[in-house]
Amino acid sequence: MRVLIAGLFHETHTFLDGTTGLDAFEVRTGEQVLACTGDASPLGGVLEAAQRFGWTVLPTVDFRASPSATVADEVVETFWREFRQRAEPELKRGVDGIYLVLHGAMVSQSLPDVEGELLARLRALSGAERVPVFGVFDLHANFSPAMAAHTNCLVAYRENPHTDGRESAVRAATLLQRCLTTGQVPRMVFEPTPVMWPPTGTGTANEPMRGLEALARRLESERPGIWTANVVAGFSFADTADSGVSFSVATTGSDAEARAALAELSSLALQTKELGNVTEPPVDEVLAKLLPVPPGLTVLVEPAENIGGGAPGDGTGLLRAMLQHGLPNCAIAINDAAAVAQLATVAIGARMTLPIGGKGSRLDPGPLVLEVELLARRDGHFQLEDKQSHLASMCGDAFDMGPCAVVRHAGVTILLTSHKTPPFDLGQWRSQGLEPKSFSFIGVKAAVAHRRAYDGIATRMLWVDTPGPCTSNLRSLPYRRIRRPVFPLD
Repeated sequence: MRVLIAGLFHETHTFLDGTTGLDAFEVRTGEQVLACTGDASPLGGVLEAAQRFGWTVLPTVDFRASPSATVADEVVETFWREFRQRAEPELKRGVDGIYLVLHGAMVSQSLPDVEGELLARLRALSGAERVPVFGVFDLHANFSPAMAAHTNCLVAYRENPHTDGRESAVRAATLLQRCLTTGQVPRMVFEPTPVMWPPTGTGTANEPMRGLEALARRLESERPGIWTANVVAGFSFADTADSGVSFSVATTGSDAEARAALAELSSLALQTKELGNVTEPPVDEVLAKLLPVPPGLTVLVEPAENIGGGAPGDGTGLLRAMLQHGLPNCAIAINDAAAVAQLATVAIGARMTLPIGGKGSRLDPGPLVLEVELLARRDGHFQLEDKQSHLASMCGDAFDMGPCAVVRHAGVTILLTSHKTPPFDLGQWRSQGLEPKSFSFIGVKAAVAHRRAYDGIATRMLWVDTPGPCTSNLRSLPYRRIRRPVFPLD
């Protein structure tokens, strides 16, 4: 079986300033795509499954970038040009299937639904009109009617934190193999809901997502026509007509069966919508209760600075509060390439005064000027300790934080990175000579996905509200394009 494979992965935060250009993307073309075979990423999973199934893999392109601002149109058109250049000759020779590794929440300057647009273009290519299109996507996608109309079976992650990105990709590949061997070709049926949740409300260990995922699994088992049932939590920091919670199924059964299944899922989402609207108490209110220091490690989570949601990772809100409240033995990572560069020629153990953070978001009060002691300087490349982590679903086996410096001010140890690094793997700290379990307090710029790494070492975990672009208070965001009415805005 000849299977065309491509990847396009970006979660777009449309409320951030600026644009995400081509230089922010890791790009693989042609045979370079095959180098991911067997790694911890979803693409690595499908390539390994392809070997097992005996497919002839036709690699095209793979574009990936960390969550960030609206994508430049140039990125989309470059992807399409590179994909089309490689896909059209293969389509002319004939392909049996097309497999796509997607995120599902990509927005460009001109296209609010990048995946839907590119899928429509794909279907318009000669030879692709009736080829089965399968693939995998992130449960934080903003699924669209176009995505459903132009595919046969897209499979969503089922876990948040995304411990199953690779597993879900293999699941989708197995369903494509089923299609190729049986001749049965499913179709996608889709239903949006008038509900939107902040990322803090979409963890699958808690309601409402836990109940929705359980219902989806039951529907798959009870209704043989349904190949997969997807609970799509949506990405609330994208201002598009498709943003929000939705459900989809891939089915060879009747429309009535599919619609009944989607109606059950939608009904449960509406019944439990309040449980997903999770917000945090003010940071000062929480930190005021942490002295005397409680035993064990306290992880302080600031979702408004969620790097995994697109925040710049240099917000000073939690750092300021740690210092103001005099918390001892703290650690926090701040993304600040300029600060690292200023420390490049400073002797280890020396002290200097420099501005830290506060450069990436107008919501932050600005850089915090501190006198710091330089403890260490190291390369920021590290191997992931957890190959099933949310970070692995984004980058595979390794991550590069860029040049790093570790400094200390008062009771706070600050890990300064040159590339923003989602706090989803403890190798981030250990690669810099820091043992996270040795601290009394660690601040993480995340919402839910950090839990895979920190649940095992934290005595307690407290969420706090700080200034930042990934606020859980969705009513504070200036939506203009989202469909209305929608909970919790209306």
